[in-house]
Amino acid sequence: MSYTLTGFEGKVAVVTGAGRMRSIGRPIALALAQAGCDVVLTGTGRR
Repeated sequence: MSYTLTGFEGKVAVVTGAGRMRSIGRPIALALAQAGCDVVLTGTGRR
């Protein structure tokens, strides 16, 4: 199933859970950025 995101131009999104390559936050952040949203990523590490 495919979705098209609209209405995100000029918006800012803070995406949590983007600290690892295999996390859900990474693809969400990429989709928002492709839709024109400015994206801020946060995540935690083992340190």
